[in-house]
Amino acid sequence: MKAPRFLFFALLLTGARIVAAQSIGLAPAQIITDFKPGVPFEQELSVANNGGEGVELHVQITDLWYNSKNEKTFEAPGTSPRSAANWIQFVPERFTVAAGRSQKMRAVITPPVDARGGYYAVLFVESKPVATNKQTEDGKRVFANMRIGCLVLLTAKNTETFNVNLNDLKLVPPGENKGLSLTFAVDNQSNTHVFPQAKLAILSPEHKLLGKSESEFKRFLPGQKDLMKVDWNGELKQGDYSAVLSLVYGGTHVETRQIAFTVPTKAASK
Repeated sequence: MKAPRFLFFALLLTGARIVAAQSIGLAPAQIITDFKPGVPFEQELSVANNGGEGVELHVQITDLWYNSKNEKTFEAPGTSPRSAANWIQFVPERFTVAAGRSQKMRAVITPPVDARGGYYAVLFVESKPVATNKQTEDGKRVFANMRIGCLVLLTAKNTETFNVNLNDLKLVPPGENKGLSLTFAVDNQSNTHVFPQAKLAILSPEHKLLGKSESEFKRFLPGQKDLMKVDWNGELKQGDYSAVLSLVYGGTHVETRQIAFTVPTKAASK
């Protein structure tokens, strides 16, 4: 079994003399799991203190959602759509981790019996504020602390309904010193999160495969709309071609689109 991946956050305080750097890590950085509605379950997490001094920590739970700019938002528990924050209880909620040591904790999750689709939260671990040598303009002392989070994406088993739409496909053919690029809009109307991946195939007029490429996975929460892009850096001569886009999500679900395009003479690879 591989060692757990830790997400680290470091805070360095400086003053008349250098104070030892503080660093904490949280594993896992993300929890993605299915659950049975109405049945409590647990997730284990671990906090590591890589700093030179012991650190006092406490746990905070918020919602996980997104705004109109597709930026993650961390609102108060229960205020965002499909919130799981009020389902979660930490054991322990407050603890101290000695320098060079780690602390395990449990997130006890109690979903309601009528849960359907996906639900979301963020588990934050925060340190006790530490005084710095900085001051505000009115002479008040500045305190700083460390905060690190674990994203929680939960799905009620066998209740998922998938509906992902593709729109606004825009293909730019390859040219001098640039490859082909295809951008498109993804609209996740599913009742749960998806991690779609775009796969692109370039075909000749005789339907011969000339090249292929794929994008990285991208997270979409329910109702979320955003752009995706896939690039291909191969070369094409002047002529007519077609690009076949396959968007794979939800395990076995696929949305496919075909786009015809032309490489003009002046842009064709020599």
